[in-house]
Amino acid sequence: MFLCFSPGCVLILTYPWVESLSDTLNGKKILFLVTEAGYFLSHRLALAKALQQQGAFVAVITASLADSIEGISTIHFSWKRKGMNPLQEGLALLRLMRLLHREKPDYLLNIALKPVLYGSIAALFLPETRCVNFITGLGYLFTENTWKTLSFRKILLMALRFLLRSTCVITQNTDDYALFQSLPHLFLILGSGVDCTRFKPSPEHDGICTVILPARMLWHKGVKEFAEAARLLKAEGVEARFWLVGSVDTQNPAAIPIETLRSWTQLGNVVWKNEQEDMASVFSAAHIVCLPSYYREGIPKALLEAAACGRPIVTTDSVGCREVVHHQENGLLVPPRTVYPLANALRQLIRNPELRQKMGRRGRERAEREFVQEKICAETIDVISSFSQGTSSSSAL
Repeated sequence: MFLCFSPGCVLILTYPWVESLSDTLNGKKILFLVTEAGYFLSHRLALAKALQQQGAFVAVITASLADSIEGISTIHFSWKRKGMNPLQEGLALLRLMRLLHREKPDYLLNIALKPVLYGSIAALFLPETRCVNFITGLGYLFTENTWKTLSFRKILLMALRFLLRSTCVITQNTDDYALFQSLPHLFLILGSGVDCTRFKPSPEHDGICTVILPARMLWHKGVKEFAEAARLLKAEGVEARFWLVGSVDTQNPAAIPIETLRSWTQLGNVVWKNEQEDMASVFSAAHIVCLPSYYREGIPKALLEAAACGRPIVTTDSVGCREVVHHQENGLLVPPRTVYPLANALRQLIRNPELRQKMGRRGRERAEREFVQEKICAETIDVISSFSQGTSSSSAL
């Protein structure tokens, strides 16, 4: 079933051929283009394996020296996610064009903003390749509002709207869908999905309430606001532990210095746990998950995992985050860049275990109904297949 949006109306269309569309992918060569292998593993491995099951040959172009990643072939391509040197970036684009000309994929799946931009330029010279672009959030450039970022943002949007006209574009939230609504092949699929068998509910641990913020340590993820809210709550005698769980993204200009995180830990209001491999266990140890982000998110995967684990969520009423949390249903929404409303929301859940458990159950129900990995992969494959058939011109799932 597709939800088709056009000015002034909403139509729900059921196509009898949807289940058979994936047959068109049998024997096709599909290449993923990503900057980092870790992101592919955490966000798109399930889709790659689902495409393999449809009979497609699947490989990932990324900066990995391994021959394969979890059974998916790799094609090594060295580039920087945040490279800004014009000469180096120009040479990287030429190398990518040569690589794709050699590989001649039937489908090129570009994941995140830089691969979308570079992959779409390269695909202009590959008339037989169908280009599918995943807008997974617009990041730092669409978060900061300095004269420099505003100017570059305007240029980038103009370039993207031109480059993406003949490609299939998949957005993750309604805000990004609206931003690109003029494109002829535009779809909305809510996130990259969550493995509800790995991330599953567990009883709350006894003892002190633990609140975690799972994210890269960026200012725009609301880390400072979280630390300040923790300080306020501890000052008024609220008994709780506050954990920061995530790595420092040194390639992002909004990265929080390691020295700052360590100093916060020494003060005792929050504890920086760095990156953790077993996030399912981290969510199991938590009572509340908090992400006070004002970053230009797609849909934060950590929030999907928290919902699947049956944990109540406190997050901001901002792009991407509000797609996961319905206020007062499976969590609480607070205004972005604020401390006192954040502290109030956390206090409410810390002191009310019954409310936590009620919201956690509803979060799990939403995860199973709307965000489960199998559903998201099936919707994505249907979109890719329908684009190959030319059956959709402007629609959203």
